[in-house]
Amino acid sequence: MVQALARAGCAVTLVLKAPVRTGRLVDPLRALPEVTVRSPHAEGLIDHEGGMPPKLAAAILARVDAENPFDLIVVRGRRLAGKLSAGPMAGRLWTYLTDVPQSAAEFDGASKGELRRIADASRVLLCQTEELRGFLESAVPATAGKSVLFPPVVVLPDGMKTRQEGTPDGRALKLVYTGKFAPRWNTYEMTSLPRLLAMRGVDAELHMVGDKIHDDPKDPAFATRMRTALEGGQGVVWHGGHPRAEAMRLTAACDVGLSWRDREMDASLELSTKVLECGTLGVPVVLNRTPMHERLFGTDYPLFAATEADVLDALTLIGKNPDVFALAVERCRAAAAGFTLDAAAGRLRACLAQTFPEPSATVLAAAAEHERTAARVRASGEGGLAALDGALSGAAADVAASPDGPRRLRVGVAGHDLKFFSRLLDYLRSRPDMDVRVDHWAALKVHDEERSQELADWADVIVCEWCGPNAIWFAQRKRPGQRLVVRLHRFELYARWPKHLDIDAVDEVVCVSPHYADLTREITGWPAAKVTTVPNWVDDHQLDRPKLAGAEHHLGMIGIAPSRKRLDLALDVLEELRRDDPRFTLFIKTKLPWEYWWIWQKEEERAHYEQVFRRIRRSPLLSGGVVFDSYGRDVASWLRRIGFVLSTSDDESFHLAPAEGMASGAVPVLLGWPGADTIYDDRWIHAGTSAMADAISTTVSLGRWEHDRLLAADQVRAAYGLDEVCRQWTDLLAASPAAAAKTT
Repeated sequence: MVQALARAGCAVTLVLKAPVRTGRLVDPLRALPEVTVRSPHAEGLIDHEGGMPPKLAAAILARVDAENPFDLIVVRGRRLAGKLSAGPMAGRLWTYLTDVPQSAAEFDGASKGELRRIADASRVLLCQTEELRGFLESAVPATAGKSVLFPPVVVLPDGMKTRQEGTPDGRALKLVYTGKFAPRWNTYEMTSLPRLLAMRGVDAELHMVGDKIHDDPKDPAFATRMRTALEGGQGVVWHGGHPRAEAMRLTAACDVGLSWRDREMDASLELSTKVLECGTLGVPVVLNRTPMHERLFGTDYPLFAATEADVLDALTLIGKNPDVFALAVERCRAAAAGFTLDAAAGRLRACLAQTFPEPSATVLAAAAEHERTAARVRASGEGGLAALDGALSGAAADVAASPDGPRRLRVGVAGHDLKFFSRLLDYLRSRPDMDVRVDHWAALKVHDEERSQELADWADVIVCEWCGPNAIWFAQRKRPGQRLVVRLHRFELYARWPKHLDIDAVDEVVCVSPHYADLTREITGWPAAKVTTVPNWVDDHQLDRPKLAGAEHHLGMIGIAPSRKRLDLALDVLEELRRDDPRFTLFIKTKLPWEYWWIWQKEEERAHYEQVFRRIRRSPLLSGGVVFDSYGRDVASWLRRIGFVLSTSDDESFHLAPAEGMASGAVPVLLGWPGADTIYDDRWIHAGTSAMADAISTTVSLGRWEHDRLLAADQVRAAYGLDEVCRQWTDLLAASPAAAAKTT
């Protein structure tokens, strides 16, 4: 982690949790530029020789941080992260999660509560595997949107040579295992392999590296049995414990690595570093067939094994077939290539760029102009050109001479429901050239007037999320030179609030699509120039995840309420597809309509859903073909199984679901609701449900799904990717305050 952060451009301080006994690990880090190693024991901050329990570690880290506060703090270990989450480092933590429950059965209320607190306090959550990330997001919703992949990193020691020999033709097949000896790791069973292979005509020897023999309470005799097998010969060579570099050298001198484990471990959410080290060294590995391993090595990898018989079959095959052995070597090298130090630094570099965007000269210039405008307004109230000149020069001096650097643009955000603005808000807060404050209204009409007035007095720019009572309130109190931006959704356009909004006090009304911008101008009669379009954002970084097997036959819908979402039309599409291919399945991630009281109280809504659910129960074609998944924030993980995202609505202002599907690598399939063609490419829009079904069937049968999904992903990234929409919002907020001063 230290090396990867340093390569990514960070100045890194490593705080050691134990006293230094040997410089084997630490000395190379001390030699790196921009890396500082702190040893609390050597510095006298700890008066004992042992390690640091979490409470003490948290206190030491807080003391080191107070000397020169860090921008980010990387911490591994759930207990330590839990301690830090309640302290001054909250919000700056990059927590590397490994020691978490590995199954739903292990996830009790206390574990969920602790991980929720850690997630809330963390800027980034680093997850070792896609499987762990998806599991966490479903179990602890607070982790969604913050979890990023940071797989194991394989760094070969300096001078380490990889396996040079070709196939083991004409000599004994050398097998190798490194690590601890434990029942679920099948290490005792491994010691029988040379004898069993000899019975099949394959000469083999097994090299075992390690000295930690597990004491198993369930099998007290295991340790004795394991040691006897290690010391008993019969084709087994026990090398004992060795430093990592020597263990890797011994591995490189062998032909095949063993990572065959008990089937109970197939559900593990972690990836073995030993497997990746073998791949980097050019040593193919025998390992269990799991979805994670299939994704890395390919479904046809020749060394997958579940039982002892499978292991023997695989080793016999490669022992007698050089081509299969060469294929296994190639697959392992390719799998390990994504886990190098350079790859890790690249991942961190991308994450750092999102978390710490560069300041913009345009934004800083706008902030300075706001300060001069405010000074001009104050001076004009005091009277006299001299006062005006003095105020302007004083404002300029204040901006230039600030000890904290250039004055930042003051952005206020006000609204009762910020779920559609959340990632934008995170982005704005992360900008070094913006100072952001939020006035969170308790309800549509309920707020703390004193707090709202403080925001109105302070901000250069106010963003009202929703064109409701909040927009009316701030428009009535807008200061001269201040900019007011209102984001209008479909919900408010047909409500009464726009009629009461003083549009002269508003600088820009933001709609999410050209169609709704046109409707807004038409319905309200507001000046056309004040109504602009900035699309909804799609978090393409989070949504870009590998698809699961079978995704090309899986349709998806996100949200089916109210009835204008037209689930009935989606069922038409599904029935038509399943007439020819029953593999097509519709997955629906949604709250159910009766969970929305304002929908379920309407008789026509209830009648619609009663008919739809009756149809699902009774239709032979739909039987077993419709899956309802619970509503939640784990959309990115859920979309991994989806190959096509449907949009069958009567109308939408934007409809984010198809765009999110596109970012995930799914193909969008839309009906032509009004304005759809202003948001999505015509190739994804169809005249009716039969045309939708035909497009899906043809895409799959002709093998075009892979091509189309990549095209869709490129389109959405360019038009609605988070980086692009954030750029548009930055430009919008940094617009000149001069026009605002004239209209006020």
